[in-house]
Amino acid sequence: MALFGKFDENIKMIEESLNVQVTARGNELKVKGQDEAVDAACKLIYRLLEMLEHGEMITPQNIMYVMNLINVGEEEKIKSILSDVVLITFRGKHIKCKTIGQKNYVNAIKNNDIVFGIGPAGTGKTYLAMAMAIAAFKNREVNRIILTRPAVEAGEKLGFLPGDLQDKVDPYLRPLYDALHDMLGYDTFNKYIEKGLIEVAPLAYMRGRTLDDAFIILDEAQNTTPEQMKMFLTRIGFGSKAVITGDVTQIDLPKDKESGLVTVMDILEGIKGISFVYLTERDVVRHPLVQKIIQAYNEYDKRNKGNYSVKANR
Repeated sequence: MALFGKFDENIKMIEESLNVQVTARGNELKVKGQDEAVDAACKLIYRLLEMLEHGEMITPQNIMYVMNLINVGEEEKIKSILSDVVLITFRGKHIKCKTIGQKNYVNAIKNNDIVFGIGPAGTGKTYLAMAMAIAAFKNREVNRIILTRPAVEAGEKLGFLPGDLQDKVDPYLRPLYDALHDMLGYDTFNKYIEKGLIEVAPLAYMRGRTLDDAFIILDEAQNTTPEQMKMFLTRIGFGSKAVITGDVTQIDLPKDKESGLVTVMDILEGIKGISFVYLTERDVVRHPLVQKIIQAYNEYDKRNKGNYSVKANR
């Protein structure tokens, strides 16, 4: 039942994607179609059963991901991401890597003091970094967690938002709050905030500080200027670990401003202890259409060199 999904949606997806016919007889499956398609379908089904044995749910996303691995002959790699649990949330949910890229990202965080996670929306950059931060905090590897992001306007003007400065920047920090609530629970999160064990603040609040024994996450780093990026990186003290996440295709800075994330990729590449991990649309774990949307935008960018004022061909 878990393999087939609700109303056989998983099997129907396999049939449509690979042009095969799958029928069940008792505890046996029969696959009909062209030899190559049948071979790919059988490999896919075996891998999905393997995932079920490790407690993974079968979703359209991981069906597509395993299918992509089979297409490039890398299906054996799926074993490396099935066993490791990054964090167990307060509800008992196991947070795990779902792609090879995510596994490489988590390993980089374990083995380096500064890690840049660069990739499109939906690849789990921030969520996994926060899970690693909470795991490090619970294991007493760090004394506190600091989450920050630049409060950069994306079309709207901050001055028109109601309330004081904190009220104005809170919407920019809301995704971080939501992820923390999901992992820690509302009560534990508030307790840690009150004690100063977790701090969520705009990037501007980091100036002039030295951050020792902390796990620091800079989110939406594509919206930093080179000066802000340098300021942030030079805050890091002894016993600290920093993860910087961003998507260089979604820069909200004014056109005359250069992105600190883009420049730092050239400046710091190759320094020991600093790792750059590049996630792609293959690592997207949101709705399957998100992957297709990212691919379509990438193709459009190649044709028009990122100029959205160019009228699309209809």
